[in-house]
Order: sequence, then structure tokens, then C-alpha cells
Amino acid sequence: MMDQATIYAMAAVIVFCFALWGLISYAHLIRKIMALNIMGSAVFLFFGAMTRRGEPETTDPVPQAMVITGIVVAVAATAFAISLAKAIHRRTGQLRLPEERDA
Repeated sequence: MMDQATIYAMAAVIVFCFALWGLISYAHLIRKIMALNIMGSAVFLFFGAMTRRGEPETTDPVPQAMVITGIVVAVAATAFAISLAKAIHRRTGQLRLPEERDA
């Protein structure tokens, strides 16, 4: 029988894979930013699941500190990505990346 940490870790991997698929398949910039945020949340969930190891009642504080730091970095990266998306929208009038052209 699987323990709770294993179930959370498996859920994190599944969510990460769906978000990666969304990041690759959609051309809309806001959807890409949302997919990146979901991927980050999946990594945070995975780290949270990995804090439960060893003794059943003890937790490892290092992954928890990494998650807290990661949340701050994710917020800053999201703000930066949204500002880049706004700049692209202002310049091109659309929220999609320009298509690559064959040379």
C-alpha cells in the first residue's frame, strides 16, 4: 500500500506533465505563463511530499525552505513574464509569439 507522500509525489509528477504539455502545445503567452506557474506548483508539491521521510512525525526543514524561496522566485518570474507579454502585446497587437520563419 502506498503512503501519503508517495501519492502526493505521483500527483505532482502528473500535474507537471500536464503543465509541460500545455506549455509546449499552446502559442498564447498567458497560457504559457499559467503552465509555467502550474509546473512550479507541481515542483513545490513534490518537495512538500519529500519532506516526509524517515521518522513518521519528523519533517525535513530544507525542502520547506526551498519551497518558500521558490514561491517568492515564482511570483517575481510571473511578474516579469507578464510585463514581457504586455510589451509584446503593445508592439505586435497580439499575445502570441511570432512564428519562426524558414531561412
